[in-house]
Amino acid sequence: MSLRHALLGLLSDRPASGYDLLKLFETSLANAWPATQSQVYTELTKLADAGLITVTAHGARGRKEYALTDTGLAELRHWLTETTPVQHARSDLLLRVFFLGVLTPEQARDYLRWLAEVSAQGHDRLRAVEESVDWDDDSLSAHGRIALEYGLRFNAMRREWAEWAAEQI
Repeated sequence: MSLRHALLGLLSDRPASGYDLLKLFETSLANAWPATQSQVYTELTKLADAGLITVTAHGARGRKEYALTDTGLAELRHWLTETTPVQHARSDLLLRVFFLGVLTPEQARDYLRWLAEVSAQGHDRLRAVEESVDWDDDSLSAHGRIALEYGLRFNAMRREWAEWAAEQI
C-alpha cells in the first residue's frame, strides 16, 4: 500500500482538507499505514499535480479542500483490483524467537512475556480506537470496522501464542 492510495481511498468517501485527512489517519489508518503531516501534505500536492485529486474549496489560512477526480477513482480501483498486495515476510519479532536458545530460559520467557504484553497493549489501543470513533453507516466506516477487527484478532492471537510459547521453554 502507498500513502497515495490511502489518501485516494479516504477521499473516495467525501472531500476533505489536509487537516481532515490527518485526523482520519489518526482514527482509522494509523494502525495499518501511519503518516506524518508533512508526508500527507506533500502527497496531496503530488496527487493534485497528477490530476488524481482537485482542490474544490479554499479557506482561511490557506486551507484547501480536496476531492477525488474520475482519474483518481480509476487509479484507486486499478490499485484495488489489478495489483497484488505486498506481503511482508520479514518479522524481527519472530526472527528473535529462532535465536532465543542463546539466552537463558528465563530471558527467553521474559522476551515472550514482553511480546504478549505488547500484543495486549496493541489490542487495548485498538479497542480504544473502536470506542472513540463515531461510526457511520457509510462504506469507509463499514470497511474500517472490518480492518479494525483484523487488528484486534491478530493482537489477541499473538498474545495467546506468546503466552503458549513462554510455557514451552
